[in-house]
Amino acid sequence: MPVTSVESDAAALTMTLIADFAVGVERLWAVFTDPRQLERFWGPPGWPATFASFDCAVGGRARYAMASATGEVARGSWEFLAIDAPRGFEVIDSFVDENGDPIDGMPAMRMTFSFDETATGSRLTNVTYFDSEEALEQLTAMGAVEGSTLAMNQLDAVVQDLRAFAQGKGTQLEILDDRHVRITRLIDGPRELVWRAHVDPDLMRQWMLGPDGWRMTHREVDRREGGTYRIAWEPEPGAEGEPFGFDGEILLLDEPRRMVQTEHMTGTDYPATINDLSLYEEDGATLVTLLIEYPDAETRDAVLATGMVDGMEQSFQRMERVVLG
Repeated sequence: MPVTSVESDAAALTMTLIADFAVGVERLWAVFTDPRQLERFWGPPGWPATFASFDCAVGGRARYAMASATGEVARGSWEFLAIDAPRGFEVIDSFVDENGDPIDGMPAMRMTFSFDETATGSRLTNVTYFDSEEALEQLTAMGAVEGSTLAMNQLDAVVQDLRAFAQGKGTQLEILDDRHVRITRLIDGPRELVWRAHVDPDLMRQWMLGPDGWRMTHREVDRREGGTYRIAWEPEPGAEGEPFGFDGEILLLDEPRRMVQTEHMTGTDYPATINDLSLYEEDGATLVTLLIEYPDAETRDAVLATGMVDGMEQSFQRMERVVLG
């Protein structure tokens, strides 16, 4: 993880985040000043950002919105105060409403982003300055330390070439906290086709099977926000195992980039998870990212112990072999 420290200083009214990367200063500058690259990490997992405007000039402004898996939206605005390319920049970061106006009762913070060379690459130093101890405490209570850490730890996948970052590593699991895990897999194929493989029943039956010896018996989906779905599997004749399935509701749909849905094991009283699927394409390859929110650590550990990640890897290998050919 690139973030090495996040420290709050009540006396100085600051929060300082430091992260190290195995790339040069120019590369860090590029990702922080390109809104399309910023969108891949500015916002913690489950709250991806979309920049509606980005005027990187002194006096210019950038506006963004972060949307949660359940449809909540948090909006912000940067006002650029100083720019020293490629060594850093300074902004006022404000909470704003849908019209871009500051929200009463929410603090505005001055933030500096500094990019410095190191022996192994570069270092990001992000300092947030608060107007009062109350403002610092307010943002800390809102999860600013945890959120900033999770957000900046996503930068590894952005500053590197996507194939160099993920190709050949298979299905990767990261445990983010007690309730959240992130699963990633690079697919050597275009996003449109990878998306279709996730939502087209005929394609799904060809690859979404887990270990060999299973078949999909049911796939029914109302592909719209608020729509429901049900999927079921059973072992092939002679194979071991009991039939099972999942059902749930689509909470958010942004084709072909993101789909959020609940997932519940059909016929059980097990608690549901929230599964946040996103696809990002670069140079003909697609990074599949699945963020799963569990009700608690015990449920998380029980599900992971079933061999779910290994089954996903076998399914992804089948997708590449059968669907993408």
